[in-house]
Amino acid sequence: MTAATALVLGEALIDIVRKGTHEAEHPGGSPMNVAVGLARLNIPTTLATWFGKDDRGAAIRKHLAGSDVHLVPGSDAALRTPTAIATIDDAGVAEYTFDLAWELPPVPRWLHPTVVHTGSIAAVLEPGGTSVLEAIRAHAASATITYDPNMRPQIMGSDARVNERVLELCSLADVVKVSDADLMALEPGGDIMDLARRVLALGPGIVIVTLGAEGAVGMTCEGHVVEVPEPPAVVVDTVGAGDSFMSGLIWAMSQANLLGPERRAALRAISADLLRELLDTSSRIAGVTVSRAGANPPWLAELG
Repeated sequence: MTAATALVLGEALIDIVRKGTHEAEHPGGSPMNVAVGLARLNIPTTLATWFGKDDRGAAIRKHLAGSDVHLVPGSDAALRTPTAIATIDDAGVAEYTFDLAWELPPVPRWLHPTVVHTGSIAAVLEPGGTSVLEAIRAHAASATITYDPNMRPQIMGSDARVNERVLELCSLADVVKVSDADLMALEPGGDIMDLARRVLALGPGIVIVTLGAEGAVGMTCEGHVVEVPEPPAVVVDTVGAGDSFMSGLIWAMSQANLLGPERRAALRAISADLLRELLDTSSRIAGVTVSRAGANPPWLAELG
């Protein structure tokens, strides 16, 4: 089994978390959270992102170094570091307001990842969104592609152009992890499972739908459908929960020897039992993250 290495493309920012009268700043951004989660699970990870050489950018760089995430050169060339205000309600659920500009620095040709992940705002917001799409196309033959739309209509928009880009990236991906809210953003009022099947029909081997407190559902191109409940957890907040699920899923796939282009057929032929194991592991890892403040995914040693 070849050791997994990961390349993540997408935004890094500062989450300004507001809960009641308390405010705190934490490094965040969905793709960066996935990169940190992967590195903490001992998958060597490189992040191509876009932040500034200001104090908040220094905080992001320190956070990434603390988890041993490598940066693509030029990732700190933004005029200022992006922010997201996350307002936490009494149930621990976050609502976001963004201040974000996005470009993708050139990805070095010498990187040969076994898995490439992207998603969220950076996959859609221009001018960097088109560069992300081109990078995914360039790696599709040589790496497993994973994608999390992580729809944010307040900054991504909700027009036909956005939906077209999201669906094109779904068609290029081997694995799509999507929330019920993402699917509703794509087609308000639609049936969640019908929408997930339509995404699956675009070409992924696996589509996984996270349902919040209702757990998750996985479906495969060979017709398996698996449901898993949300594991018991004390919820402090949900910041980064979906990102931890995503990094946990990629890690679980690496442990099952399902990463890399030579394993694509095995991934598409995955059994219902193995898919359930992947979902259980991903949910357990996300459960650790929601039990503490901010996007703070677990280290491998914490999983026992």
